[in-house]
Amino acid sequence: MYKIKTFNTISSRGLELFDPVKYSVGGEEQNPHAILLRSHRLDLAAVTQGLRAVARAGAGVNNIPVSGCTEQGIVVFNTPGANANAVKELVLAALLLSTRDIIGGMQFVSSLSDLNDSDELNQMVESEKKQFKGSELLGKSLGVVGLGAIGSMVARSALDLGMEVLGFDPAISVDAAWRLPSNVQRMDNLPSLFSKADYVTLHVPLLPETEGLVNEETLRSFRKGSVLLNFARQPIVDSSALKSALDDGHIGSYIADFPVPEIAGHPSVKLTPHLGASTQEAEENCAIMAAQQLTDFLETGNIKNSVNFPEVTLEPTGGSRLAITNRNIPGALGQITSILAKNKINVVDMLNKSREKVAYNLIDITEVVEGHLLRELAELETVISVREFQVT
Repeated sequence: MYKIKTFNTISSRGLELFDPVKYSVGGEEQNPHAILLRSHRLDLAAVTQGLRAVARAGAGVNNIPVSGCTEQGIVVFNTPGANANAVKELVLAALLLSTRDIIGGMQFVSSLSDLNDSDELNQMVESEKKQFKGSELLGKSLGVVGLGAIGSMVARSALDLGMEVLGFDPAISVDAAWRLPSNVQRMDNLPSLFSKADYVTLHVPLLPETEGLVNEETLRSFRKGSVLLNFARQPIVDSSALKSALDDGHIGSYIADFPVPEIAGHPSVKLTPHLGASTQEAEENCAIMAAQQLTDFLETGNIKNSVNFPEVTLEPTGGSRLAITNRNIPGALGQITSILAKNKINVVDMLNKSREKVAYNLIDITEVVEGHLLRELAELETVISVREFQVT
């Protein structure tokens, strides 16, 4: 039986996908085969022997020690796109809040609760509403940094609102490019996008190269009085540099999903408490996708939506299957196949793929796997992990 240790509250829609005959699932599981979590910060010390996978019910994996997992042959999954619509809707709300003082207007009306006369109330509203006057999004320009699942959806919605949309993503995938509307203007660099956009919204993952992407230098490229939205990750924006840009009016306003002390309470800042994926639908979608990826991996060895391993899908032929992780160096695959040949193992089907420093192999064979074969494979210096199981 496979043991799945959970952290955080995982939607029951995802947990019910684990067949109770095959899986034991819960927060108390010891020495699990897999971990399923949301925002819990996983310490490398929690990566016990026998752990094969970690699944994040969400897109960001900065709470998981990915490199340490890779070194131990542990596959890290995420669920890209599962919460994309929830984040997109929050970004659209932020766009509207940035251009119309809706919050200020509602607070003003609430302050008039002691007025019992309708005529007096209406007179007060009509005389004061001019202070909440805003502008329209129609005809304005939106710069979208990062054109993945969320960024492409935001771009499409902004076009529907009548905005001019500028996009930048040097690492855009083929699938993302197909999703992107043709009338999004692709920009060659960030300074060009920043200088042309009335609004800028960030949708890039937090990586070493994106941390501090918006900083003192890049903020100088922004159009004066422009609006910056950050519903990606907090460290992508340098808070100190942003505060200076807000204080001198170079940035008109900032709306983000990540409260930080430096700018909390600033009159030109609106912050939400990390609500991007906080919808029932998004939590269910993420849990379902994560559970499906874990069960497919544990039962067949197939890998989809991993952040540290290659995508590998091999239709089972029936019988025994070997899943072998090795260091991606010349000669490693030859060593593996040599051992199989020496032991007169007939390979029915095989798939080998690599990603950066790691390679992954699925090998279907006709013979029953003997313990000495697994030991021989595991003792190879290039091999990180070996797993054998039956697939149908």
